[in-house]
Amino acid sequence: MTANHAAEGTLGVGILGAGPVTQAIHLPSLARLGDLLTVRHIMDVDAAVAGSVAARVGATYSTSIEALLGDPEVDVVAICSPHQFHAEQVIAACRAGKKAVLCEKPFAWNADEAAQISAVSRETGVPIIVGAMHTFDPGWLAAVANWGELPETAHTIRSSIVLPPNARFEDFATEIITRPAAGTPDYSDAEVIMAMLRGGIMGLAIHDLPLVRRFTPDFAEVEVLEARIVRPFGYVISLRTPTRTIELRAAMNNTWKPEWSFEAFSDDAALRIDFTPSYVQAGSATATFSRAGETTVHGPFAHNGYEGEWREVAALATGTKQPPSAQTLIDDLTFALDIAEATVACRYADQNLQQAAREGAHA
Repeated sequence: MTANHAAEGTLGVGILGAGPVTQAIHLPSLARLGDLLTVRHIMDVDAAVAGSVAARVGATYSTSIEALLGDPEVDVVAICSPHQFHAEQVIAACRAGKKAVLCEKPFAWNADEAAQISAVSRETGVPIIVGAMHTFDPGWLAAVANWGELPETAHTIRSSIVLPPNARFEDFATEIITRPAAGTPDYSDAEVIMAMLRGGIMGLAIHDLPLVRRFTPDFAEVEVLEARIVRPFGYVISLRTPTRTIELRAAMNNTWKPEWSFEAFSDDAALRIDFTPSYVQAGSATATFSRAGETTVHGPFAHNGYEGEWREVAALATGTKQPPSAQTLIDDLTFALDIAEATVACRYADQNLQQAAREGAHA
């Protein structure tokens, strides 16, 4: 094990899972926040990966969650493991008496898990934030501070994402070790298509769904009108509520240039937020308002949501800021889950109609 010679007076960070997100996002972000946070412990089930990644920052490493949670130098925990372990690990970190928990999205896989996490967080007093980085971006926060009545009056909301494959930006950020092997989807398999749609929503769209929900007061009544995949990976999903039209679009391919935008429109105003692409560390989003023929731009600011979420963790751990409402986290999660389930159901319905039409044609 490697001893950590970090600066005194900072919060010690323990990270569960040492994959590409830890290597290319969290470690570079934490390196810029050395006056607040220091990586003390890296855990991964692969000892070679844990040791190699920990060596980059002079941290202790281990292969068990118990070792990390039992480390007295760990004040806050980041959960970057596969999503099926998130709920139990969030609960374990809370029960271990840590000062704050940052969990990669989604922090739970169903409403029951979310309710359990909320109850344990309330019982232990340990605050939890979810790593949907755009909600911590200064460009988004500037929009919040300046949008007036737009969330109440907007009728159309759009999230549009065009990115290269993750590996390209991961390699720009750092030298990645042990990247999972990628396969070629079988686009003729209906179950594969459903899994791609569900994965696109819970893995990519979920970054913007808390933003969409902020503009959708009747989010509990969301309905999917159309859903299809974009090859090699992406989606086009049209939704509506009684008062809103929502468009979710994404494409991950080799086209340049990347773009990640969020838009909201009312009859007399419009907001567009241009975010930096995934894995890009420097600079925030810009928020552009158009009202009555006038355009106002806020940003870019010095840092983006990756660093912003760690600043939030430090503020929560030191008690200088109040944690987000547990109900907000639960509503954000259930909104994403509802869309994922409705999207798959919509696709199944289309599949059945097509099958019925083919059978009718051959009757």
